[in-house]
Amino acid sequence: MEPKRIREGYLVKKGSMFNTWKPMWVVLLEDGIEFYKKKSDNSPKGMIPLKGSTLTSPCQDFGKRMFVFKITTTKQQDHFFQAAFLEERDAWVRDIKKAIKCIEGGQKFARKSTRRSIRLPETIDLGALYLSMKDPEKGIKELNLEKDKKIFNHCFTGNCVIDWLVSNQSVRNRQEGLMIASSLLNEGYLQPAGDMSKSAVDGTAENPFLDNPDAFYYFPDSGFFCEENSSDDDVILKEEFRGVIIKQGCLLKQGHRRKNWKVRKFILREDPAYLHYYDPAGGEDPLGAIHLRGCVVTSVESNSDGRKSEEENLFEIITADEVHYFLQAATPKERTEWIKAIQVASRTGK
Repeated sequence: MEPKRIREGYLVKKGSMFNTWKPMWVVLLEDGIEFYKKKSDNSPKGMIPLKGSTLTSPCQDFGKRMFVFKITTTKQQDHFFQAAFLEERDAWVRDIKKAIKCIEGGQKFARKSTRRSIRLPETIDLGALYLSMKDPEKGIKELNLEKDKKIFNHCFTGNCVIDWLVSNQSVRNRQEGLMIASSLLNEGYLQPAGDMSKSAVDGTAENPFLDNPDAFYYFPDSGFFCEENSSDDDVILKEEFRGVIIKQGCLLKQGHRRKNWKVRKFILREDPAYLHYYDPAGGEDPLGAIHLRGCVVTSVESNSDGRKSEEENLFEIITADEVHYFLQAATPKERTEWIKAIQVASRTGK
């Protein structure tokens, strides 16, 4: 049987021979990591065995380069990867660490489930409960919380989750609420934000979820991000950078002149509505910006004749100035998520 695919997506990888950083399509398997020049390639450019490997995160070897982690193999070969943002790096790191532990213990990789360990009733529908928690009117309120000179956006505290479960009569008491919240966390319906909640998830405590006002959590599709507080001496940001970040990640973008496709890191901001794109291999300044106010965004079929093409999951943005941008997502689901997010921003942004 082929090894199970655990996670895949674009990461920026440092070359093993030259000090160059290039976007790669990276696939985490149960026993190793494969990386490809393009998602559509049939054979990988390289493979990193995980047995006996160690992982270092955060990796501070490259100064200004953020969200880097390092994998060191048994042959003392170092492999460096850079994610587009903090939460993406942490998700890769958690899964790689778990894969290495499973290899050492002779176990199969499986997403942790708390149903057996905490005797969670089979009648509990975690998916339905998650949707109730996200209800704009009656659900958990997402806030901008501050801790250790950092602002956590689209976030909420651990005790707020338990309060909501109790008041909503989803549980009988706080202890039962803690069990349900731990299950939501382990199944991926909630994500930890901040050192306290992340330490609990990575630790050996019976309940990885904390009923604590200083433990922060967020919904995985909420647009959560964390930022440092700025000082009074900071230069005032340009108007287009004032918007709250509602989505970010890597997509393929077609060039206007050569019509070639390149991986770009995209950051979507609302009010004012802008989609900035960056070189994922480095550079703090954007390569360009798409003003989304009044734009039209639609799916694009790759081939009108029905033949399969490498250019799948395409979508197009047509700005109010009638400039056309063609982008490519990795999956149909990702394309749908980007289209919906851009449509919302185009209606609400200035």
